[in-house]
Amino acid sequence: MMLVRTDPFRELDRLTQQVLGTTARPAAMPMDAWQEDGEFVAAFDLPGVNVDSVDLDIERNVLTVRAERRDPTQPNVEMIASERPRGVFSRQLILGDSLDTEKIKASYTDGVLTLRIPVLEKAKARKIEITHSQDSMHEIAR
Repeated sequence: MMLVRTDPFRELDRLTQQVLGTTARPAAMPMDAWQEDGEFVAAFDLPGVNVDSVDLDIERNVLTVRAERRDPTQPNVEMIASERPRGVFSRQLILGDSLDTEKIKASYTDGVLTLRIPVLEKAKARKIEITHSQDSMHEIAR
């Protein structure tokens, strides 16, 4: 007879780690995003990734960022510890219709991929003048 210890949360933990990742093996690349000077800016942390392995695609306002951190390919190397995540990482962003996806600029410096996407002119805030019944002009911020 064999005794099997069951843990009802073990399978849930395993699935959660596969979907969300762990500290040592993240499922997605960390990102910051903000709006600055009429642009949407997104910065992705990709330390140790060669810029040649980074791929950007956009289709129907869905931006996909893919990057690969390869295993060290040095002969006669014995790994003592291997905690840095390796393999292919990807992240998708759904961009709003107010962004000009035809004019995306990408730069890669110090392991950070930065994307700058301009906001369309028609989507920027502007003032609209209205006339009052006594023919005086007033501005309303939109």
